[in-house]
Amino acid sequence: MINLLIADNHPITRKGLEVLFSASPNINIVGSVDDGEAILEFVKKNPVDIILTETDFPKLNGLTVLRYLKNDYPDIKTIIFSAQPEEVYAINAIKAGAAGYLNKSVNVITINEAIMKVHDGGIYLSNDLTQQLAFGSRVNKGGAFYKKLSTRESEVLKLLTIGKKNKEISKELDINEKTVSTYKARLMRKLKVTNLVDLVNQAKLTQEL
Repeated sequence: MINLLIADNHPITRKGLEVLFSASPNINIVGSVDDGEAILEFVKKNPVDIILTETDFPKLNGLTVLRYLKNDYPDIKTIIFSAQPEEVYAINAIKAGAAGYLNKSVNVITINEAIMKVHDGGIYLSNDLTQQLAFGSRVNKGGAFYKKLSTRESEVLKLLTIGKKNKEISKELDINEKTVSTYKARLMRKLKVTNLVDLVNQAKLTQEL
């Protein structure tokens, strides 16, 4: 039996997944939480095999949680379940320690397949993205840009785009404010902008390409 933890900041999504897997013969829902901090608190006290989680949390974003889990709970496997485009975020999620990436548009059969594959030691990505990686091609220009970012740069950019300040980012990522400023400068250089407003707007535009 696979012990699955669901993490999403939308109650309807969490409840829907609980209902979907309630009759599963091989998946046991051991818990349901609504932010990144709650994930870390839960795994300290409960046995978890796989976490199915969103990335956009108000407390402790998903990529940061992945880093903590990779270091402190290497036996727990994580599948990102997000509405964000796979070609933009999947590669950096895998780099950060995820074992799979699912878009929220998939059906329950695909979710179940991903959980079983990850439990068996595999990495789950969609067929489209797997083929793009295999042939070294990028259909999505935004994805091409994001592939060039380090995991930490992706974390900083994600937090900047949701309005976090340098001090908040330094606290969440456990780095000093000067380091945050350095990452911000790198991102501005890569996105060819000169101020924070343009950086955020350009990042959002890149995601939509």
